[in-house]
Amino acid sequence: MPSDLRQGKCQACEGGVEKLADNQLTERMRSLTGWRLEQGSLCRDFQFKNFYETMAFVNAVAWIADREDHHPDMEIGYGHCLLRYSTHAVKGITENDFICAARVNQLLE
Repeated sequence: MPSDLRQGKCQACEGGVEKLADNQLTERMRSLTGWRLEQGSLCRDFQFKNFYETMAFVNAVAWIADREDHHPDMEIGYGHCLLRYSTHAVKGITENDFICAARVNQLLE
């Protein structure tokens, strides 16, 4: 695991990659502000002043997802965007999910 998750690069997960164990999840959560573990996903609900700001954020997240080839589930509404990261290929949370979540956090720093 890179010391700064934002410096990591998502790896293809079509095989060979395993979901993180509970102790690994706990360790990585310490370095990720604002996110929670919920029903096998890494989740965070981002709040914005209006729909325009929400959509600007969504487009930035889409750019990260495309660049990393790792895509979150998104729920978008007026003034908020709920992101859920999990790796569908392994039915759990992987290092890729943490890397992308850290990059998303960086958007708002």
